[in-house]
Amino acid sequence: MEDSDSVAMLIDSTSSKIQQLQKAFAELESYRAVALNLKWKELEEHFHGLEKSLKRRFHELEDQEKEFENKTRKAREILEKREADVYAKEQATLQRLQEKRDAAVFDIVNAREKHRKVSSSELAIVSNEDKGTLCLEEKPVDAVSFAAKGNLEEVKSPENENTELSYPDLVKLCKEMDAGGLHKFISDNRKNLAAIREEIPQALRAAPNAACLVLDSLEGFYCREVSNQDVKKDANLLGLRRTCIMLMECLCDFLSNLAFVSNVISEDVRDRAKAVAEEWKPKLDALDMDASNGNSLEAHAFLQLLASFRIASGFSDEELSRLIPMVSRRRQTADLCRCLGLSEKMPGVIEVLVNSGRQIDAVNLAFAFDLIEQFSPITLLKAYLKDARKASSPVKRFTSSLTAQIEVNDRELIALKAVIKCIEDHKLDNQYPLDPLQKRVILLEKAKADKKWVTEAAKPQPKRPRANGVGYGPRITNIPSDKTSYARVADRYPQYLYDRSYMYPVPTDNHCPPLMGSATYNISPNPGNYFGNGYQYQATYLH
Repeated sequence: MEDSDSVAMLIDSTSSKIQQLQKAFAELESYRAVALNLKWKELEEHFHGLEKSLKRRFHELEDQEKEFENKTRKAREILEKREADVYAKEQATLQRLQEKRDAAVFDIVNAREKHRKVSSSELAIVSNEDKGTLCLEEKPVDAVSFAAKGNLEEVKSPENENTELSYPDLVKLCKEMDAGGLHKFISDNRKNLAAIREEIPQALRAAPNAACLVLDSLEGFYCREVSNQDVKKDANLLGLRRTCIMLMECLCDFLSNLAFVSNVISEDVRDRAKAVAEEWKPKLDALDMDASNGNSLEAHAFLQLLASFRIASGFSDEELSRLIPMVSRRRQTADLCRCLGLSEKMPGVIEVLVNSGRQIDAVNLAFAFDLIEQFSPITLLKAYLKDARKASSPVKRFTSSLTAQIEVNDRELIALKAVIKCIEDHKLDNQYPLDPLQKRVILLEKAKADKKWVTEAAKPQPKRPRANGVGYGPRITNIPSDKTSYARVADRYPQYLYDRSYMYPVPTDNHCPPLMGSATYNISPNPGNYFGNGYQYQATYLH
C-alpha cells in the first residue's frame, strides 16, 4: 500500500515538474542565438500525454489489485468453510466409532462374564442311593490348586482362557518347559517370525514357570568354542542370540500384564538370573563401541536380562549408561532405558553420541526422551552431513584413486540417505527441506554408476579361443557397437536397509568426554569401520 501511495504522489507532482520545465525552456529561449525548431507547445502536449498514460495505467493496476484481493478473500473463506465441514465430519465419524467401540466392549465384557461363570465351576456326578438317580452338582474351582499347577494367571485373567493360537506347538513346548525345542521351533519358522513373536507371550501362560523357561533358553548364548573374531561369521550363534533376546522381550510383555511379578519370578530364578548377569558382565568389557556401531547383540542381551528379570538394582546407573551407546541403533533402546531407570542419564548418553559422530542416534534418543530443545535435531543433522562431506573435498578427489573416490561417494551417499530417513521419521521436512538432499543423492548415484562402469571397462578381458579350438585369435577392439552400456540397476540404485537401525559413517577421530562423573567410555578410534550394516546376515536366523 505504501508503494501505491508513493507512485500516486509522484504522478501528481508531474504538473509542477512541467511548470518548472516551462520556465527553464523560456529562459533558454531568451538566451538562444538561433531560433529553435522545437516549440514549447509540442513539449507540453508530449508530457501531458505521458502524465495521462501513467495515471491511466496506475488506476488499472489498482483495480487489478483490488480484484485479486477480493478473489483471495473469497478463496480463503471457501477454504475455511471446507475445513470446518471436514472437521465436523471427522468429529461425527469419531463419535460414531466411539459409540460402536463402547457397544462392542460392553458385549465382550458380558460374554466374558458369562464364560467366566460357566468355566469357574465344574460338574460332578453324585450318586443318589435313595432314589437311584443321578444328579449334577456344581463344584467351585479351587484357585489354590490351580496355582499349584502353574495356572495362577489363567485364574486371574479368565479372558485369556481358550485363546486360539496360530501355533499350538508353542503352547506345548512351553508346557513341557522345552527351551531347546522352543529355539528349534523359532528357527524352523523364521519366515513367520513376526507372528510367532506376537504369540509367545500368550504361550508363556501355559508354562509352569515362564521365567525359568526363558532363563534356561539363554544357555549357549556365549559359546566357548567360538572366539570373538568368529562370532560375526557364525550365523547359527547370531540367530541363537537374537532368539534369546526375543524371548526375554516376550517375558517382559508377559509380566507387564500381571498384577504380581513375584508370583512368576521366584527368588531362586532371580538369583540364577543375577549369576548369569555377573557371568556376562566381564565379557562386555572387551566390546568396542566403534566396532559395534550401536548395534551390539551382547550389550542388548545383558541390558534386556536386567530388565526382564527385574535385577537392575544390583548394578549402578553409571555402568549401565556406558552400555547404551553400544545399543543406540536398536529400536528397543528407548524402552530399555526407561525400564532400567536411566531416563535421567540420557543427556549424557546423547552427548557421547554427538561427540563420537553418531548424530542420527542422538536425534532419535532426543525425540524419545523429549530433549529436542537441549539437542537441536536440525543442528545435529547438518553437523552430521558436514562431517560426511569432509571426506569428499576437492584435494582428496584429485589425489586419490578411482576406487577411493567411489568409497568417498558411498560414505556421503549413505549419510544423505540416513539423514533423509531421519527427517521423514520425525517429520522435520518443514525445518529441513528434502529436495536438495534428494537431488544430491541422485547426483551421487549417477556418479557412482559412471565410475563403476569405467572401472569395469578398465579390467583386462580374457582371450577367447578360436572357432577351431586351436590357439587364440587376436582380440578386435575397433568394432563399433550400437548399444549403449548402462550400469546395472542394483549398482545404480543400491538397496539400503533401515530395519531397526540407521546406517551412517562414523568419523575416524573419536574423542569422547567422560559421561556422568568419573565413569568414562573406552572408545578407541577405528578408521576402517566408517559405517555399519546393522548385522544383516543371510543365515539360519534372520531376526
